[in-house]
Amino acid sequence: MTESTTLTTARSDGSLTGQVVVVLGGSSGIGLETARQAGAAGARIVITGRDREKLDAAAGEVGAETVATVDLGDSAGVEGFFAGLPEQIDHVLVSGGGPFYAPITELDFDEARDFVDEHLVGSLRIARLCIGRVRPGGSLTFIGGTGARRPGVGLSIAAIATAGLSAIAANAALELAPVRVNAVAAGFVDTPLSARLLGDQLEERRAGLRATLPIRRVVGPEDVAALVVHLMTNGALTGATYDVDGGQQLLPG
Repeated sequence: MTESTTLTTARSDGSLTGQVVVVLGGSSGIGLETARQAGAAGARIVITGRDREKLDAAAGEVGAETVATVDLGDSAGVEGFFAGLPEQIDHVLVSGGGPFYAPITELDFDEARDFVDEHLVGSLRIARLCIGRVRPGGSLTFIGGTGARRPGVGLSIAAIATAGLSAIAANAALELAPVRVNAVAAGFVDTPLSARLLGDQLEERRAGLRATLPIRRVVGPEDVAALVVHLMTNGALTGATYDVDGGQQLLPG
């Protein structure tokens, strides 16, 4: 076969027409918005989530062809999901749950171990499951964060996840080649998860970001999703971590 028939075609116009995009964690926030934008670019959408009611509602919004209730912390469930996918898919996005914050003096080691297993060991599991399933030239993208790059009380586990995900993307890009592997490191993103974490402090947080970020607005899920779709369609990008934080890291600590 020639290269043009064996590699997923990267379209300069951003089109994903006819390609299968799998969004793990696609029932809300960044995952849902990525599914929406990928669908608008012509992709066939598969989404997963933990809450079936939210998942069905999301599927209706984005016109997903397939939905599946999957807990990313359940390795057997994730493996079963991949086994049931079409023989060949084009792109996978892993958009999981929120961060883990706890000072060392209060650290629940069982919870910390579960978090690391889902976010880091789990990412390696998914990378391995993509071998032979994602078409050559397709992509695997992980969503992580930027918030723990500066040391702080309670940030140890979050920092491990932030650094570890970048390392996984870089190494997996070599091991899965020519499948492309990247990570997106998001700062504060105005999602339902952020609203749950901040509660009645949400508006204060938004106002502070509008006043201080170089972009003078709050980053939304559409901003992150636009980058993810670009990573799917730009066939030259692999092995890197891309920050989407509105310039938040440029500000004094």
